[in-house]
Amino acid sequence: MTARGAIRMTDLVHAELIKIRTLPATWLALSAAFAAHTVLGLLAGTDAVRVGGPDGLHQIGRLGTLMLSPAYAFVAVAVFAGGGEYRGGQLRVTLAAMPRRTRLFAAKLAAAVAVALLAAIPAVLPGHLLQHAPEPAGDRLAALLAVHLLLSLIGYGLAVVARGVVAPLAVLVLAAVVVAPAFRGTLPGLVSLLPHESALSLIGLPAAPATALTRPAALLTLAVWATASVGAAWALFVRRDS
Repeated sequence: MTARGAIRMTDLVHAELIKIRTLPATWLALSAAFAAHTVLGLLAGTDAVRVGGPDGLHQIGRLGTLMLSPAYAFVAVAVFAGGGEYRGGQLRVTLAAMPRRTRLFAAKLAAAVAVALLAAIPAVLPGHLLQHAPEPAGDRLAALLAVHLLLSLIGYGLAVVARGVVAPLAVLVLAAVVVAPAFRGTLPGLVSLLPHESALSLIGLPAAPATALTRPAALLTLAVWATASVGAAWALFVRRDS
């Protein structure tokens, strides 16, 4: 049996990958994201369905919040990876085997990032190809993948901070569908810096001209949110009780 002090970082990451892979929520979230992206990509690519609004009919492919909505199902993978172990005191068992919290957090984060990077491709690519065929632009795909990764990191950090899975998903979704629309007209500059609005700008579908950011600015804003969320999660993970 391997001594506690001899546990390698690769062993920790591998153990975390097994945990994520064996969670039913992982496969449910990935299936939902894949199905939603694919259906929306097909509808947007064929322009078979349009959505009515106050100013007329809109192409589905131009409705940023709708096209981005599958990303929030995808984020659930990282949220359950970050917050799932707090249920039933499971994290205490992990800490008993690996009490070095900084190292453990690094392994957990590395596993979550690896899963987000790898899983985003099959979740996003079919819908992207259906929508943008015959010439799917590589920069659009890269932006969409970046959005999935950075939103996942934000969700992961919030899950650790909240020590659960419900609050992080609720915060992200409510910020997108309630907070941003409510203040978009009065505080567009502030709203443009929210994760959801930044993600819309990054994929080229800003909700309104007043909240639009350039792609570099949107990428930087999302990266700052991800860094702040993960940083707060690390600080709390190494200092508080499990």
